[in-house]
Amino acid sequence: MNTITLNDGHRIPAIGFGTYEAKDQEVYEAVREALRAGYRHIDTAALYQNEEAVGKAIKDSGIPREEIFVTTKLWNDAHDYGKAKVAFQESLDRLGLDYIDLYLIHWPNPLALRDQWQSANRETWRALEELVETGKVRSIGVSNFMVHHLEALLESARIVPAVNQIRLAPGVYQKEVVDFCRDKNILLTAWAPLGRGELFQHPVMLELSQKYGVTVAQLSLAWSIQEGFVPLPKSVTFSRIRENIDLPDILLSEEDKLKLREITVENRALDPDTVTF
Repeated sequence: MNTITLNDGHRIPAIGFGTYEAKDQEVYEAVREALRAGYRHIDTAALYQNEEAVGKAIKDSGIPREEIFVTTKLWNDAHDYGKAKVAFQESLDRLGLDYIDLYLIHWPNPLALRDQWQSANRETWRALEELVETGKVRSIGVSNFMVHHLEALLESARIVPAVNQIRLAPGVYQKEVVDFCRDKNILLTAWAPLGRGELFQHPVMLELSQKYGVTVAQLSLAWSIQEGFVPLPKSVTFSRIRENIDLPDILLSEEDKLKLREITVENRALDPDTVTF
C-alpha cells in the first residue's frame, strides 16, 4: 500500500475503506475482508454508529495496530471544547483503541449553530489540538469544509488541518476548495469517490473504462489518485472490495483526466451551509 506524507509528518495510505451506512455484522465482515484484501486505512465516524464493530474487526484481524490507519469523526452535536473531548473519548472507547490516527470535524456548520459556527469550530479545534498533545490522536483535520470555513479556522489554529475530507469524484470537482487546500498543503480525501451509483452508466465513464481496460470503479479511483486525492470507496460486497483496491497500473492522459473532471452528473456535493442537520 503506497502512503502519502501529511503536513504533520505522519503517513496515510493512498486509498481507504469507507464504512458509511454499514453496521453490525455487515460492517464487521466488510472491514475484515478489506483488511485481508490489503486495505490499511479504515474510515468511520460517530454518525455511522458502527465504531464498535469496526474496532472489533480491526482487533480480530490479527494485523498489528501500527499497520492500520484509523479515521473517525466528531458529529455535529459536539461542536464545543468540552463536548469535543468527551465525544472523542467515546469514539476511542467504542473503537477499543489506544489512539486514533486521524480525527476530523465532520461538518463545519451544523444547523443548531448556524449563527455561531466560527466560534464553535474554533473551540472544537482547540480541544482537538490538545488531544494531539496527549498522544491519543496523531493527526487532526476537517471534513466538508469550504474555503471560508477553513479561512475562519486558520485565523486561530495552532495546527493546520492535515486533511479535508470532501465529496470528490468524476463530475464532482470542487475547484475552489481543492486549490485552497493544495496551497495550504492540506491533503484532500474523497468521500463517495464512485459517484453514488450514477457513474456506472455514464457514457464517458463507459467509454474511458473500455479505453483503459478497467472497470468504471477502477477508473474513478485511478482518476482520484492521479488528481492527488485519497479515495475512500465503500462496499460490503467482497468481490467489489477487492476490485476497488486491485487497481491496474494505468496512467490517465491529461486530456482524459480533465474530461472526467468536467463530466455532467446529477449527484452534486452538498452545501455545508444549508444542510439541515
